[in-house]
Order: sequence, then structure tokens, then C-alpha cells
Amino acid sequence: MQAEKIKLQKTLAEIIKKLRNKKSITQLANEIDLSKSVWFNLEKGERDIQISTFWRIAEGLDIKPSDLVKEIENQLGEDFSFIENEK
Repeated sequence: MQAEKIKLQKTLAEIIKKLRNKKSITQLANEIDLSKSVWFNLEKGERDIQISTFWRIAEGLDIKPSDLVKEIENQLGEDFSFIENEK
């Protein structure tokens, strides 16, 4: 399960780096009331965030939270799961 958590965090990191575009980390962190250190850790894939933080990040990136989830799902692929399937 730790490997899946890391994969999810790294995927989110890649996506938010891409979506941040021309906004600086400082600007975006200030907009959504998030410390720069948390943002840096998030972009390095070293931060597991709460849903409220996820929501604020989406708003700061001008994307609906559901669209951000879809982007993550698309990048992770259909087979990604935290639960091992017994076959």
C-alpha cells in the first residue's frame, strides 16, 4: 500500500506542476492560504494532503476538483488501486 500512496502523490505532483503554469509557488500558496514549504513538498510528491487542501489546490489552479481527480485517474490508469484484488 505504501507504493500506491507514493505513486498517487507523485502523480498529483506532476499534474499540479503542469497546471500551475505561470503562477509562482509564492503567488499560488498565498492565494489558497498554504505555506510555501507545504507546496514545495507537494510538488516533490512528498506530501499526502487532506481533501480540503486538495479542493483549495484545485481552485487555485482554476480547475474543478472533479476534473483534477479525473486527470489523476487518467494518468494512473484503470488498474490503480489501494486494495489488492484476490483472483
